Amino acid sequence: MTNQAAADLIARSNRLGADPKNTNYAGGNTSAKGTETDPVTGEPVELLWVKGSGGDLGTLTEQGLAVLRLDRLRALVDVYPGVDREDEMVAAFDYTLHGKGGAAPSIDTAMHGLVDAAHVDHLHPDSGIAIATAADGEELTRRIFGDKVVWVPWRRPGFQLGLDIAAIKAANPQAIGCILGGHGITAWGDTSEESERNSLWIIDTAAAHIAEHGRAEPFGTTLAGYEPLDPAERRAKAAALAPTVRGLASHDRPMVGHFTDAPEVLDFLARAEHPRLAALGTSCPDHFLRTKVKPMVLDLPAAASVDDSIARLNELHEAYRADYRAYYDAHASADSPPMRGADPLIVLVPGVGMFSYGANKQTARVAGEFYLNAINVMRGAEALSTYSPISDAEKFRIEYWALEEAKLQRMPAPKPHATRIALVTGAASGIGKAIATRLAAEGACVVIADLDLEKAQAAAAEIGGTDVAIGVQANVTDAAAVQNAIDDAVLAFGGLDLVVNNAGLSLSKPLLETTEADWDLQHDVMAKGSFLVSKAAAKVLIEQGLGGDIIYISSKNSVFAGPNNIAYSATKADQAHQVRLLAVELGEYGIKVNGINPDGVVRGSGIFASGWGANRAKTYGIPEEDLGKFYAQRTILKREVLPEHVANAVIVLTGPELSHTTGLHIPVDAGVAAAFLR
Repeated sequence: MTNQAAADLIARSNRLGADPKNTNYAGGNTSAKGTETDPVTGEPVELLWVKGSGGDLGTLTEQGLAVLRLDRLRALVDVYPGVDREDEMVAAFDYTLHGKGGAAPSIDTAMHGLVDAAHVDHLHPDSGIAIATAADGEELTRRIFGDKVVWVPWRRPGFQLGLDIAAIKAANPQAIGCILGGHGITAWGDTSEESERNSLWIIDTAAAHIAEHGRAEPFGTTLAGYEPLDPAERRAKAAALAPTVRGLASHDRPMVGHFTDAPEVLDFLARAEHPRLAALGTSCPDHFLRTKVKPMVLDLPAAASVDDSIARLNELHEAYRADYRAYYDAHASADSPPMRGADPLIVLVPGVGMFSYGANKQTARVAGEFYLNAINVMRGAEALSTYSPISDAEKFRIEYWALEEAKLQRMPAPKPHATRIALVTGAASGIGKAIATRLAAEGACVVIADLDLEKAQAAAAEIGGTDVAIGVQANVTDAAAVQNAIDDAVLAFGGLDLVVNNAGLSLSKPLLETTEADWDLQHDVMAKGSFLVSKAAAKVLIEQGLGGDIIYISSKNSVFAGPNNIAYSATKADQAHQVRLLAVELGEYGIKVNGINPDGVVRGSGIFASGWGANRAKTYGIPEEDLGKFYAQRTILKREVLPEHVANAVIVLTGPELSHTTGLHIPVDAGVAAAFLR
């Protein structure tokens, strides 16, 4: 049963973390002190419950708390070796854990344990960081809060900062919290309610002061030509630039992207001071660990052409990488971790919006949210004073901190399709849905494209949230609709790496009963549809410069001459040869093109459920419910083929094991000798 102090802590944390004005995602930490019975001695023992490393306040549960013995934690003061060796104290926390200890203690654990208050909140509110990063932040703190809130000069999080804040509280009994220079706020209270009330008072008082006393245009006057484009033009330009920007952001390692044209971003980029402020970078450690030291900003007006913008982005990327290398070289020591990559994680385009990047969609999205926090911080600081973040030297100490490097090394190995963005057509059901589901399970971001938008969105929701899968509408016979689906994909996840041409339908008729309309429909959906999708996707893949995969779900019927099947089999043969033609044409760009020839996929198949199964059963003179068994018995392996088996083939063809294979067709038919490829 959860201790009442811990239960109150979780409830408070969830409330504070649910409102972005209080703290950013996974930012800050909260704690409570209380008493439990030691199961070894039967005596009361004082404990500290504190949010563990890497957790998020808004979604914190009991499993996310670190639990430590307060007497042992405070005894660490006596063995503290000094600020030059304070990193050693993190490992010492392990010797203070109560029982199994719960989650791993974070670097801020000392702050919570050493401050003499039953409840402590450390948060990263935009309004608080605005004061913390103002050039005259110490004076502003006195002016805004009087003696209720104390200024703490910048110090890297750690044991010494915990000692500093504990001393400040002891010396200022009237204080309810402090502003941490360049960083955030800390508040405390005798009860959970009091600590939360004090935290919110600091946040709201800072915000109210900025609103009442701040300059009207803290980012300066509007720059002519840098105003936001209208929404449709903005979306079109963002989609046109996205492949280029993702390719630049993925120079060192592949990245997933996120795009936003939030009003705050567009207004910032339309103002005269945005180049100066962007160059100063972010300040709060949580911010720049996600956003890198500073963003890359396109220095062209909103109306600049796509071609001119791409040319300038390439030039700026070279300069950004050189600048980041210089930053690393200027501050690295012999024992610093190797440089982790010199590409930007935030790219700002005036009139259009912000692209942000990470190892997965959630990380990319959160990086963008953090830079939005940074914009709000800069606005507040500039409204009252001058934005003055911590120095590059201090940023480097955080970014390449040995403890941060150790945390990165502990992360699990990525899944085989991590960072890959896949679009699967006809994926609301059957084979396409099985492929999309498997790709997501292997780490890919998936766009489910289907003629039925509602079903596409429902299938995506089954697979996961919008950080994993989205559903879009796509009539593959319409070039404009196909382009819209591709644009949706690149705006949702940053780009495209893998396309599966799966959309299809079938009409089982003999030659004399096959109408011209039957023929055109089959060829429009599969032959023409695959061509249109491949063409639109190839433009993105080529522009990104990251290679990629195009998969065609063809059919055993592309090589097997079965009865009453002229239109379907002919268009499948068309698809099969597109594989060979595109493999040759796109190989120079590192794009692999392969095909899969399924047969007899009855269960879960949208095609079979729509009448094809009944027709094929009639052709073979068997009940429709026995069609799967019939197909299985005519195979060499005597096994029924399911949608998941086709998905397996997609994973193998697009995974690391077949990196040197293109132009191949893989049969997934349980063995049909007449369909063997020669």
